[in-house]
Amino acid sequence: MSEHHFWLSDDPFNRLKPLLPNKGRGVPRGDDRKVISGIIHVIRYGLEHFRI
Repeated sequence: MSEHHFWLSDDPFNRLKPLLPNKGRGVPRGDDRKVISGIIHVIRYGLEHFRI
């Protein structure tokens, strides 16, 4: 990944994992780590640095 991307490491993600929903309903879930990493990136750096 580029230095402009934030990626949640194993330890913090493993602490969050029990808090995430584990029952699938409706649309299949995406990659939880990728979604949480994106949220943290936007909170830290704002949307102007977020590139798709």
